Amino acid sequence: MDIDTLKSWINKSEQHHDVIAHQKVAALAATLNCATPLESASLPPLWHWMYFWAIAPHAELGEDGHPKRGGFLPPVPLPRRMWAGGRLTFQSALPIGCNATRTSRILGVDVKTGKSGTLAFVTVEHEIASENIVHIVEEHDIVYRDLPAVGAVAPTPPAAPADALWNKRITPDAVLLFRYSALTFNGHRIHYDRSYVTEVEGYPGLIVHGPLIATLLLGLLSEKMPTAQVVSFSFRAVSPLFDIEPFTVCGQPSEDGLSVKLWAKNSRGALAMQAEATLKKF
Repeated sequence: MDIDTLKSWINKSEQHHDVIAHQKVAALAATLNCATPLESASLPPLWHWMYFWAIAPHAELGEDGHPKRGGFLPPVPLPRRMWAGGRLTFQSALPIGCNATRTSRILGVDVKTGKSGTLAFVTVEHEIASENIVHIVEEHDIVYRDLPAVGAVAPTPPAAPADALWNKRITPDAVLLFRYSALTFNGHRIHYDRSYVTEVEGYPGLIVHGPLIATLLLGLLSEKMPTAQVVSFSFRAVSPLFDIEPFTVCGQPSEDGLSVKLWAKNSRGALAMQAEATLKKF
């Protein structure tokens, strides 16, 4: 792997423009079985992932359904691609209905070798603004890895915390994953193509999107603390969740009410995602 070539992508940038349309807001609310925000409201945290689509012609897609590498993202020669986590600050409300711009920049590229083989990490910064007001600043971590060796056993993830004050059981299915893929214009086949994800990538079922899990975690916070305003949010994927079994999103607010630890766990209690939200002090 030519790390110098990959690092030459650092500081590469692009812009996307979009209207924060209420129709998509209503569609995601229906997908998540929650109340639809009013057209005059601000966009709920993380729902901006429905916008600023990267639209590539079908002929320019890779085998995995993503756009071929070497455009905005560096041409990492590893087949598995995953949303590993991110860090976001919500600086001001993003109004539903506004015209917005997302400016993206490659912050870093790194390659490491571990027990599971070679890993490549790409960090992308996104800044979302409208009318010269910055609303959201996000750092998005992408990890690339090789396919597992034949007969390889996936490592056992750590146990999730056992001190949750909030718990909500989620039963994913192919329809939920398809609808979220459609709303985010995500062609990655691991989320809807069962033969591809099981026979090519070696997973036991369709993979629940990392950003969908993160959105469900903040949705749990919103249900339990409906007046809370999220100032910052960080999350990290630990192990995949699949459509073949239910999972649970959990939360534990701090004693001062200014932060909430959030996590998702599979049906055996193993940690799938860990996160933390910081809340505005009133």
